[in-house]
Amino acid sequence: MRNLQKTILVLVVAGVAAAANASSLDPIGVTLLRATTTNLNGSGVRVGQAEAGDGVAANWEVNPASIGAATNLFTYIYGTSPYLTVSTTNSYPNSIGSESGHGGFVAGYFYGITNFSGFVFGVSNGVATNVAHVDNYEANTFINYYISGGHSISERVVNQSFTFGSYNTGVDQLYDNYADANEILFLSGADGQPIYSPASCYNGIGVGSLAFTNGPTADGRSKPDIIVSFPSETSYTTAQVSGAAAILMQAGTRGDGGSDTNSATDIRTVKALLLNGAIKPVGWTNSSSQPLHRHYGAGVLNVFNSYKQLAGGKRGSNFSTNVPTDTAHLPVAMTNSVPVLSGWNFTNITASVTKDAVHHYFFNATNSSSNAAFTATITLAWNKQSGQTALNNLNLFLYNCANSNLVACSTSLVDNVEHIFMLKLPQGRYDLQVWKAGGAGTVSTSETYALAWEFFSESIGVAKSGTNLNLSWPVYPDGFVVESTANLSSPSWSASSIPSATITNNQNKISVGIANTNKFFRLRRP
Repeated sequence: MRNLQKTILVLVVAGVAAAANASSLDPIGVTLLRATTTNLNGSGVRVGQAEAGDGVAANWEVNPASIGAATNLFTYIYGTSPYLTVSTTNSYPNSIGSESGHGGFVAGYFYGITNFSGFVFGVSNGVATNVAHVDNYEANTFINYYISGGHSISERVVNQSFTFGSYNTGVDQLYDNYADANEILFLSGADGQPIYSPASCYNGIGVGSLAFTNGPTADGRSKPDIIVSFPSETSYTTAQVSGAAAILMQAGTRGDGGSDTNSATDIRTVKALLLNGAIKPVGWTNSSSQPLHRHYGAGVLNVFNSYKQLAGGKRGSNFSTNVPTDTAHLPVAMTNSVPVLSGWNFTNITASVTKDAVHHYFFNATNSSSNAAFTATITLAWNKQSGQTALNNLNLFLYNCANSNLVACSTSLVDNVEHIFMLKLPQGRYDLQVWKAGGAGTVSTSETYALAWEFFSESIGVAKSGTNLNLSWPVYPDGFVVESTANLSSPSWSASSIPSATITNNQNKISVGIANTNKFFRLRRP
């Protein structure tokens, strides 16, 4: 990660990540996604990569050969102060810049082609290996000519592996205005305590690393939004989340989330899905007022989980109500339910000067096992509107319909993300509510939001076959490991003696010998 300022940015070169291996794609769900879907690789999505120099201002370009890409994949874009015009070229090498080693590593993790050479971290390819085109910007040009100058760009996903070295509300406002007005998803490395701009902007995604203790923002907002467990450098974790965003954009565009492709590819929907698919690392906690973990955000990226929630389809609320401001909004009598336990929605909610607004989503979290408990993960995302310095206030509430008890809520007054994560949720019927504040002080009576949800109850199947035990469990949701122990009186659970799973008919399958001293098995998420 780099600190950037010059004109309005300056750049300081950061350290290089430790060596990785091909399995770095496993924990973020890419390997599983490739094994269970067809051609989800960023195809058709044009992306941007803004790079600062490697200690030398001119060194900001990605060398196509370093990632196994053709030269015509790139457009290189550069300007000089006062940034009234820019120069572009589709050739490499060229006269407007020179190779950035850092930029090549970022590109490798983001969209590097299969079996590219010269990538010392050992990852055989990137996350989104078939993007349509890459606009490679010199960072000062990108900030001053495009973001500050208001010129349009052609990408929907832009990776930024730099920071300003400080928290700058003016810079964040520029990014929020641009993202909301132009439907651009900015992904930025979230370095520092507090988080530095532009990762601290509202409408983008700030990406952290499990290796670093970063966040929150100086004004107490929950950033980073999401992390990657490996590699350790946020320059490269950001690139992997950018690749995941490109994959979801591709999937939404081709209709994997349903016919409303505009909603499926909206930056709020993609953000909600990425955060909701994340897997919680050890030590993850949140509170009703701080919806994401102060260092880990929503958790570790898992694009397979996010994709499966997208594939659940756009599902509307079951009922809408308006209640007098600051009054109770308990569950209502309703027999309809959302038909899927994993899915998303993108819609408007409208309050008034005298009334709050509530959208009700009813879920029947039940299955054939009477003692099964569910895990619920729910994410709400909306934009800070262009030109506004304040946010509309939206919250999440989860009620038990049987007794109208509040089970969980997310009610931050400063974030434009709300997030609920519940373990051991009893079987039953639940009313998930998206609430918008009314009253005279709101930014606007109407707000557009994206909502993603996942309710599941996971169990492991065991069947004897000759001298083996066959263990099986669904591939979705991802992130589980099988552990075993010799006894339950003083268990010592371990995954070390468990062979790798194979995938058959959307089931993970493992066969272990009955003679194995470990007789008891369980599924566990780290």
